[in-house]
Amino acid sequence: MADIGALLAQRSLAKAPRIGDWLAFDPAGEVIVRTGKAELGQGILTALALIAAEELGVDARRVRVPAVSTRGSPDEDYTAGSFSVSVSGGAVRLACAAARSLLLQAAAERLAVSPDSLTIADGVVADGVGYWNGLPPDAMARRIDSVMVSGKAGARQGALGRLDLPDKFAGRPRFIQDLELPGLLFGRVVRSHRPGSRLEAFDDARAAAVPGVVRIVRDGAFIGVLARREEAAARAAQRLHEDCRWTPPPIAPPDDASWLVQHALEPDAVVADEPSDRSAVHTLEASYSKPYIAHAAIGPSCGVARFDPEGGLEVWSHTQGVFPLRRELALILGLAEDRIVVNHMEGAGCYGHNGAEDAALDAVLMARAVPGRAVKVQWTRADEFAHEPYGPVMLMRLGAGLDAEGRVVSWRHDLWSNGHTGRPGRSKQPSLLAAAEVAGGQARAPAMDPPIEGGGGSHRNAVPLYDFPARQVTRHLVAYEPVRVSSLRSLGAFANVFAIESFVDELAELSGQDPVAFRLRHLSDERARAVITAAADRAGRGAPREGRSLGLGFARYKNTGAYCAAIAETDEAHPLGLGRLVLAVDAGRIVSPDGVLNQVEGGAVQAASWTLKEAVTLKDGQPPLAWPDYPILRFSEVPQVEAVLLDRPEQPSLGVGECVHGPVAAAIANAFARAYGVRVRNLPITRERILAAST
Repeated sequence: MADIGALLAQRSLAKAPRIGDWLAFDPAGEVIVRTGKAELGQGILTALALIAAEELGVDARRVRVPAVSTRGSPDEDYTAGSFSVSVSGGAVRLACAAARSLLLQAAAERLAVSPDSLTIADGVVADGVGYWNGLPPDAMARRIDSVMVSGKAGARQGALGRLDLPDKFAGRPRFIQDLELPGLLFGRVVRSHRPGSRLEAFDDARAAAVPGVVRIVRDGAFIGVLARREEAAARAAQRLHEDCRWTPPPIAPPDDASWLVQHALEPDAVVADEPSDRSAVHTLEASYSKPYIAHAAIGPSCGVARFDPEGGLEVWSHTQGVFPLRRELALILGLAEDRIVVNHMEGAGCYGHNGAEDAALDAVLMARAVPGRAVKVQWTRADEFAHEPYGPVMLMRLGAGLDAEGRVVSWRHDLWSNGHTGRPGRSKQPSLLAAAEVAGGQARAPAMDPPIEGGGGSHRNAVPLYDFPARQVTRHLVAYEPVRVSSLRSLGAFANVFAIESFVDELAELSGQDPVAFRLRHLSDERARAVITAAADRAGRGAPREGRSLGLGFARYKNTGAYCAAIAETDEAHPLGLGRLVLAVDAGRIVSPDGVLNQVEGGAVQAASWTLKEAVTLKDGQPPLAWPDYPILRFSEVPQVEAVLLDRPEQPSLGVGECVHGPVAAAIANAFARAYGVRVRNLPITRERILAAST
């Protein structure tokens, strides 16, 4: 299969083909690297700085990577899919290699020597000639693919402190909530906390009487308050919420996965192999499910906007895609895209499509009511839980046959799910909340699935990497959406890998084989075998420590990305029964080991929280509105996490942000099944479900 990251890097370069689209050399001695990928707490700014420094042969401390903006950044669509290092990093590497070649050629001509005889030390070739004074005048305008690359890249860079962390550690303004602009007003939008409700009536008299309120804004069913101070906006919004009357939706959303089967569209074959010529002597079938999961960002969404009828619209958002958000805003407002600027500012990590873009549109609509004034709209915790798109509920039914020697001779995987992306800017129909609320608004576009060639959505990682014959993998897409759904970190891979790897363990048990040996027996991919072996060795082969059990999970993310094997170890003394997670990851060439560890460890903790605790429960259609109704992993419940990184300098770099989630879920499920003697196939795996399965 083609390297998806390389193909997407080519797409980025097609939109931004010139060296100057990616690089600039400041006369003060800085290297400015431009990217279309947003810093979400994953450390992408640091990784790109290291890539540029290595390729150019400069000290990484010279490199600055500004925040993404439609004003000057290359259009790289969304920061998603674990593509930032392979795609943006690949484009930056090519741009830097072209700039390095042009400098070496220019210096060689001046010195009358071969370019291959020259080296670059901290951006300088010889006699003080470097990037800042030695490049050809037209260098930045050159197309990257027009430059014959010559000379070697600089040495691999050492450790570089995360560029985004000093401000966070020192409490300096960095997040969108910190943004202050002249004449800033504070806005709050008022909505029913029951999704799908219809506004019937409201009385704004009490809200308007709050000191500091500037205006009550209404456009159709879109209502909100503007005030000079945030506490006044919050107080007025609370009063307005109390004085509104909504009609709830006629049908309450179901709270389990069974309804998916009744609403499925025509099945779609993802893989349909020819039948095997080997006969099965044992067969096994099992069903697994995943609930709705919230992004549950610790900080609720926020957006800032300033509308000037003459100068256009400027927006600040913690969106994962400034260019797609600009397209969506242009569609909703009827403005030309070149009259809209969208700037990225960091917010609380969400890793998927949460309410960030919705808050941005809220701010735009509020700012439109006060031309020339900047407006900041802050969502509440209840707003976030009630109105963000959830990760879809999923149902997986698996079946397989084993021959007399314990080899898999047939494999079947049916999955039911809504689409996994309702991100803005993807279609001609708006997807943001307020677009449907304003007068004359359009119905929200349903979530869809990316094509499997680009990684897939609900069917992501539904095809096992194992050498199984006679595979039948079928997607049953569900168009009916009881609640709003969209992208959540790893999309369908989390549920599919959980189901596949749980089922593989069940097959190993049925055939009386060791789970590690069973997997290796069905794997010819040497890199896959290596991560499984590395994880097993680190966790300790053989009998686990007394009173503890081990469980294994494995996958290659999207079957084209990073490899990950996870081993979970139970511990009866731990609050949730999970004492340790051991991870082995092969992400190709590792640019920033510290960054990879951050991603792997953070992803493992998030996956453990999803697996053991998280589920959106809809009680008569009412979603959770506060943390007690949506528990997440506490610091006291975090297991010990150990990671082994398999660096492969000769291989392309692969993203690691989403590779651990499915393997960790399966590893926990398999460890618990071994420890407690019962298997829970419906996430989350709670004590109550373990006890119910035991009776």
